[in-house]
Amino acid sequence: MRSGLARHGVAAELVIIRTSGDRDRQSSLRVIGGKSVFTKELEDALVEERIDLAVHSMKDMPVTLPAGLEISAICEREDVRDALISRDGLKLDQLPSGARIGTSSLRRQAQLRHYRGDLEMVEMRGNVDTRLAKLAQGDYHAIVLAKAGLDRLGKSEQISEIMSPEICLPAAGQGAIGIETRKREDEFSPAVRKLSHHLSRVAVEAERTVLAGLEGGCQVPIGAWARMESGSLRIDARVLSADGGESIRESRTGSCENATELGRSVAAALLDRGADRLLRLAGRGVENG
Repeated sequence: MRSGLARHGVAAELVIIRTSGDRDRQSSLRVIGGKSVFTKELEDALVEERIDLAVHSMKDMPVTLPAGLEISAICEREDVRDALISRDGLKLDQLPSGARIGTSSLRRQAQLRHYRGDLEMVEMRGNVDTRLAKLAQGDYHAIVLAKAGLDRLGKSEQISEIMSPEICLPAAGQGAIGIETRKREDEFSPAVRKLSHHLSRVAVEAERTVLAGLEGGCQVPIGAWARMESGSLRIDARVLSADGGESIRESRTGSCENATELGRSVAAALLDRGADRLLRLAGRGVENG
């Protein structure tokens, strides 16, 4: 990010802020507050003008931002898919019955339960190295992580299988990095805007519109993926029951100029088909807690 700003004439100082989500790597996100545990301290620093930019993984961003803040740029998106890393290099279909799968994401848990009800889902927190160490020491048969994160850390060679979105639809914003700023023009604002990638921003905003329409937080089983196909914007979205027993999926195509309207229509269609009931059962709105 600093190198990108430097290319546009802005020198940046890196400020490390550990969020409550970083500090507490044991408790379930559903217990400690959902998505805001990864963003609140950064946003407080923005509001208090201790920093000028906050860099986020967009899949960790709540759909409602604090007053006075905005997402000024979404950088070019990387791979959106989820990746399976297994202890023995086995693919998902090759794992033994009753295999223990480590993931803290209810979205991943529900979709994997829907695909293979014999698997045991086990809560897992910690950074990538911590999770890989737990896998190596035998706590799990396999773990599931975002491929983009593994790519950024140079750990892609450990992936056993890149999972098809047909099996595990990604989280809204997965694979995208966003820059949050105050809602006012600063000397660095033009440089920040130049870091934004138009089609990535369109896709992520469409997905976040679906999430907003469903009032979905971090810890509810919702997947959403928007991308350009044959010149049109396609959105796939999915809502599941927490146990994976029920799944409602919607796919619609439209113009990228009407991305938010398309996202709203996808959310409305899912609600019409019963998604509201599944989300209530799963504990909708955790991010607002």
